Amino acid sequence: MKLSQFKFELPEELIASHPPKEREAGRMMVVDRKKQTIEHKMFKDILEYFSDGDTFVINNTKVFPARLHGEKEKTGAKIEVFLLRELNKESRLWDVMVDPARKIRIGNKLYFGDDETLVAEVIDNTTSRGRTLRFLYDGPYEEFKATLKRLGETPLPKIHEREVEPEDDERFQTIYAKYEGAVAAPTAGLHFSRELMKRLEILGVNFAEITLHTGLGNFRPIEVEDLTKHKVDSEELVVTPEAAEIINQAIENRNKLVAVGTTSMKALESAVSITGRIKPYKGWTNKFIFPPYEFKTANAMITNFHLPYSPMFMMVTAYLGFDFAFEVYRQAIKEKYQFFTYGDAMLII
Repeated sequence: MKLSQFKFELPEELIASHPPKEREAGRMMVVDRKKQTIEHKMFKDILEYFSDGDTFVINNTKVFPARLHGEKEKTGAKIEVFLLRELNKESRLWDVMVDPARKIRIGNKLYFGDDETLVAEVIDNTTSRGRTLRFLYDGPYEEFKATLKRLGETPLPKIHEREVEPEDDERFQTIYAKYEGAVAAPTAGLHFSRELMKRLEILGVNFAEITLHTGLGNFRPIEVEDLTKHKVDSEELVVTPEAAEIINQAIENRNKLVAVGTTSMKALESAVSITGRIKPYKGWTNKFIFPPYEFKTANAMITNFHLPYSPMFMMVTAYLGFDFAFEVYRQAIKEKYQFFTYGDAMLII
């Protein structure tokens, strides 16, 4: 498959800039893969499609306030630093992206906070945009992390073209977020409220929690036409023995196994064994799913509507079938479904 095959025209007004008033208040398109049918529902109608023993795989990663605004020493030039991942806890080393990148050199010091609370030194230029920073902070680690959090901003994607608002601190997280490490929200999970999850539990639905720390690579433009040559950023993945057991029980009992989001699907497909069972996993994954691809795990998926050329859209086309996926997206645009982070949902069964 070629990158250019994943183009479609998306009207700007269909990219949701704000979340709905209530989490489950968005719309939901229900797509049947085998029958190739499309229904238009609300997300809270999801209760109609599941019953006792069905299992939802949810990603309990937590987004940290990864965007810092600072100044360069001497010149005072404004610099934005996007924290990607912690490299070394003791040395306060972080893998980051800086903007504008061309102005930053090894040895430069960057200052953050009105009173220059935090200082970092550039110690490596790893790529054209990436850098390694050492934060010069002598206090305890917990104090350092608290300072990062206080100075950091919720990393709302720039496509939204607006300032981060107080509601984003809460709404850019799932209600079941536990383990900090993501720089982007696993957006399919944003539709679940506590009440809705409780009602699913009453129906007998199980929840298996995995952790995949969503990285910025999902949103970086793919720069090669031949998708087999695209290098995917690695993301940290944990599938506990407990989660594997819940998932395997659903597989063995032939219940519905639902990947909540493309990150959960990526986790499942990274941790599946040749027998089709999920094995406990602790490490990194750089799995890139695009058509043609044979899925070995989930027989249903909840996902948002994604942007053209994105790896998430490519996974959906692999799951639905290339031609049918484009028909589904044509319908979504025609019916004015909302796309991207705060957009509407699709349930694929």
